[in-house]
Amino acid sequence: MGVILYTLIGFTGLSLVALCWFFLTSSGTSVRLMMADTIITTQHRDWAKYLIGSDELKKRVDAYTKNFEEMGVEKDKGFVDLGKNSTKPSTVKKELVKIDPISGSNFKGYLVTISDPKKVRIAVPEKAGKGEKVSSMVKRTGAILGVNGGGFNDPNWEGNGFQPEGIVISGGKIFYNDKGVNGSVQVVGIDKEGRMIAGKYKVSELVEMGVKEAVSFSPRFIVNGVGQIKSQADGWGIAPRTSMAQTKDGSILFCIIDGRQKNSIGATLYDVQQIFLDHGAVTAANLDGGASTVLVHNNAIVNKPSSEYGERYLPTAWLVYDHPETANIKNVWEGLDIRKIDPSKW
Repeated sequence: MGVILYTLIGFTGLSLVALCWFFLTSSGTSVRLMMADTIITTQHRDWAKYLIGSDELKKRVDAYTKNFEEMGVEKDKGFVDLGKNSTKPSTVKKELVKIDPISGSNFKGYLVTISDPKKVRIAVPEKAGKGEKVSSMVKRTGAILGVNGGGFNDPNWEGNGFQPEGIVISGGKIFYNDKGVNGSVQVVGIDKEGRMIAGKYKVSELVEMGVKEAVSFSPRFIVNGVGQIKSQADGWGIAPRTSMAQTKDGSILFCIIDGRQKNSIGATLYDVQQIFLDHGAVTAANLDGGASTVLVHNNAIVNKPSSEYGERYLPTAWLVYDHPETANIKNVWEGLDIRKIDPSKW
């Protein structure tokens, strides 16, 4: 009996010490805030209030929203050289797709390099009323590779994946737009010259700029070669990630990070930023992540999606083709009243 009593007293004492550290010290608070930010990126955002309180939860969400908006404002200074200024044509033929494993202290994933930005297209579901898995889009359209794209209306994180948020542009045509011609939107895209476009723009500006492929998401976190996220504490928690970047020579990079798994918890946006900077990125932006994160190559899923149900049904994907002009990608929202779409109906 005495041993049990002493054990209980010892356990209670250690628990009190741990709670004091967790809530009353600077190091414990840092861990607590990181845990809260990680929860904020999931479908259980409200649970973060049990770690930091409702007021602090709202404060942090508002702060991230404000920071993401500010990151999208600075204009691109044209650091990407797409070969127009070169006096000699390149005689080196680069492989179109290169996939390298990457890892960090908490994560594993893949860095995809696409040597020709004009080989990338935005694909959308084949049938109205429901999103489509990236693996299905790849197989159906004959793509070499695919990763998940932009954000979408996802009520209770159980949505059907059919209604995007913001704008969708494919092949130079606006497929979806819930902002109007003069509305502003956070966008991740590629223009007609092959230059990556990321940040906050009016829809009319995107048209004038000749943007050919685009979805909506944020933030743009590398601007003109400078990382905007200053530390791990500002990296929006630990989660599965999909992000896109471009190097000075025009190559497109996709960073795919697995998360919410035993051998790969996930990465912060600061982690992803450092990976991109180490590989020469001058522009980078976040794409939809979490359970949506997926990489498909040669009709096989390369990474390990975090959802126990496997791939999600999505409204957009970035696909790579040998001959993108021949890809059969039709506007699935054409003729629909987007105000009447029910994203919760399967």
